[in-house]
Amino acid sequence: MTPRKRRMFAIAGGLGLLALATALVLNALQSNLVFFFSPTQVVAKEAPRNGSFRVGGLVEQGSVRREADGLTLRFIVTDTAHTVPVTYQGLLPDLFREGKGVVVAGKLDANGVFRATEVLAKHDENYMPPEAADALKRAGKTTAANTMQAETR
Repeated sequence: MTPRKRRMFAIAGGLGLLALATALVLNALQSNLVFFFSPTQVVAKEAPRNGSFRVGGLVEQGSVRREADGLTLRFIVTDTAHTVPVTYQGLLPDLFREGKGVVVAGKLDANGVFRATEVLAKHDENYMPPEAADALKRAGKTTAANTMQAETR
């Protein structure tokens, strides 16, 4: 085999390995990608029906209910325009409260109930997750504190 053919095979092999590595990295990134949707977008069926995503807003006052097993929790997430019922089984963050900002990750079931696998709560009394603050702002029902907090970012 001539040196020219060896060089061509080496270049072709290198390009093939580069393409394979790129495909593997993109596949890994896509499988770990989780999008955020507001309750209004979930109700409007803009959220994926089969994939995982996040929903954020406020925990509706009076909506938190514990099941008899002590670990299953049902509550409603709202952006003050629409609501999404959520079921979560596990331990909650210490700062989880009614009327406070929350982002939940999981999937919608066939009945339209969001089955959460993760619950993220606010950090202090002035903080709301950016996605939830933006969703509330888009819904046009934010409080002055939430609006100021969202504008400072």
